[in-house]
Order: sequence, then structure tokens, then C-alpha cells
Amino acid sequence: MKLAVVDARGTELRQIEVADEVFGIEPNRAVLHQAYVAQMANRRAGNAHTKTRGEVRGSSAKIRRQKGLGRSRQGTIRAPHHVGGGTAHGPRRHSFAKDLPRRMRRLALRSALSSHAAAGSLIVVDELTPAEAKTKVMQETMLALGVDRRGLLVSGEPDAQLLRSSRNIDGLKALPAQNLNVVDLVNAHKVVMTEDAVRRAEALWGGANVAPQRGRRKEEASA
Repeated sequence: MKLAVVDARGTELRQIEVADEVFGIEPNRAVLHQAYVAQMANRRAGNAHTKTRGEVRGSSAKIRRQKGLGRSRQGTIRAPHHVGGGTAHGPRRHSFAKDLPRRMRRLALRSALSSHAAAGSLIVVDELTPAEAKTKVMQETMLALGVDRRGLLVSGEPDAQLLRSSRNIDGLKALPAQNLNVVDLVNAHKVVMTEDAVRRAEALWGGANVAPQRGRRKEEASA
């Protein structure tokens, strides 16, 4: 498939051919959802922790005798219904990490990129690094490109000047192509990639990195 390359003012310069297996597939919504949930779960610290009745301080002796007083039966003061007692069914420290096969992660990234390309929200620019690392210059560039909501800027290599000029703009995030992830792609209303970033994405998730379809190996072996 072909994508238009524009300059910083939004003027189309030329058309480039991009890999269909990265930017032109039918998005797999189920895998995309799994990858999104897994990445968000992996961000959770899981540090919430409450003490049970066996962990709080206090006597383990029965606070009054079982019968003869006409009052309720009670055990230790550390029981959950007493003030200062343990917590019943409270959160415990644990990991929320979810693992996802590499093929599914790559498919999710290709699905997200293809979805943006099909929706017209993927913008390829000739050059994204501003001449000056100023927020005002980057704001003007984004307005010219039509990025008026949450945007994602993707460069081919880590670009400190691009990061400095965009980090103070609310809703705008800049990262290199090698750090592309499902959450940032799904959350972005517009994705602005340099031509170098497009080629970098093709090298990372296209070509030999595309998992063969079911039955293809058997057909090739029989041939």
C-alpha cells in the first residue's frame, strides 16, 4: 500500500510504498484487546497489602467466657469485627503481570498501525525534528498537521530535541519506533511518524518477523 509523505506544514511531497503486512492488515481486535489489557496490568505495582487477624498485634486470648453472661460469643480481640483487628478479604501484595506470546505482541502492534492507516489518522512526515527545541514551534507544527487532540510522535531513532520540544504539550507524547507499544497507539487520536520511523517499524515487525499463517508450512512442504 501507499502512504502520503507531507512536510511540517502539511503539504504533500510524495507517495511512498509501505509493507502491507505492517500497515495494511485486517486488525485483529481480540489480540489488540489482550495486548492492551496485558500492558496495563504490567504497569500495576500490586503493593496494596492488609494484615489478617494472624498478623496484627494483640492478645490471642479469648476476651470473655463462652457462656453464662448473656452476651455474644467472642474470641480474640484481633478478629476483623473489632477495632484494631485484622482485615478480612483485604488486598494482598501480589503481581498483576500478564505474559503474552511474542507473535501476539507483534500482531497487536501491526493491528494498531494498520487501524490508524485505514482510518487516515496515520501521518507520515518527511522531517519531524524542529529547528529549535521550543514548545511553540512544535505546537505550530501540530496545528498544521491537524493534530488537535491526543497525539503520538514517532521518530526513527531516539531524538532528544523532539522530546524536549513536545514534553510540555498536554496530550502529546514522543518516542522512537523501537519503543512503540499498543497502549500509546490505541490511546492516540493521531500518530505522526517520520519516514525513517516507518522503515524502522517495517524492519522490526515486517518481513521475516511476520508469523506464517496456519497451513502455509504444510502447503510449502507438499509443494
